[in-house]
Amino acid sequence: VDDAGGPADPALSEEGHRQATAVAEWLAPTGIDAVYTSPMRRARETAAPLASRLGQVVLVEDGLEEFDAHLHFYIPLEEMAHDDPRWEQLVAEWSSPEADATRRTFRARVVEAVERIVSAHPSQRVALVCHGGVVNAYLSHILQMDRTLFFEPGYTSVSRVLAGRDGPRQLISANESPHF
Repeated sequence: VDDAGGPADPALSEEGHRQATAVAEWLAPTGIDAVYTSPMRRARETAAPLASRLGQVVLVEDGLEEFDAHLHFYIPLEEMAHDDPRWEQLVAEWSSPEADATRRTFRARVVEAVERIVSAHPSQRVALVCHGGVVNAYLSHILQMDRTLFFEPGYTSVSRVLAGRDGPRQLISANESPHF
């Protein structure tokens, strides 16, 4: 998807809708108290089946927006050729030493948003429907890693974090996908 007039914000593909339904069917019986999503369309569409099954309203959290939300193009990573100039631009922008402040700002925004959600839901189970960069940013924070991006989460994969009231956050699992 390329939108030269503004940021690209594509809808889910047919496969994406199937995956959203599958993860909703798998997660709904676990007792989720709230569903939050990134404002980006693909995340909102992924969250909708889960919220519907739970009889809940999806809560939009701007801090869960992906790091590349400002770009005028979106190509799923598995479809983007690594010799594509847009891929080269994205990698250069994100990995250069000059981008350190951008990476830190993104990670801080994500951590602040997630922690705000955790504080609003003590002792509750909350689903956050977001993006691979967001997942990486929060998990790298928990794991105290310098790198912000360290793995590629699968679409609709589930990562679980135990977030006690005041204690440290504990990574329980990453990239679960038994719903497929």
